[in-house]
Amino acid sequence: QVQLVESGGGLVQPGGSLRLSCAASGSIFSSYVMGWYRQAPGKQREMVADITRGGLTNYANSVKGRFTISRDNAKNTVYLQMDSLKPEDTAVYFCHARLSSYYSWGQGTQVTVSS
Repeated sequence: QVQLVESGGGLVQPGGSLRLSCAASGSIFSSYVMGWYRQAPGKQREMVADITRGGLTNYANSVKGRFTISRDNAKNTVYLQMDSLKPEDTAVYFCHARLSSYYSWGQGTQVTVSS
């Protein structure tokens, strides 16, 4: 099993940047596909970005060119660098880990983009 703890959320003005971190427990972090999802009020949870153990990345169209996902297997951590933030990026962001049929979620961190 893997436990995930997100950090780095907060309030930022439109056009600003934030970096989210997700620290994972467990010794096989490098084997997991890691991802970030988000859920805005009244909306379904949606995939933002994910990264394979080999470093291949995938992004939602709405964040391409603005967000960057990365991972540091030595630190058991996955990051989401968010630039050029927009009010519509406001949501609770969740870290996700997947290995075959097993998956785990973090508790979420709030990101609010507002002037």
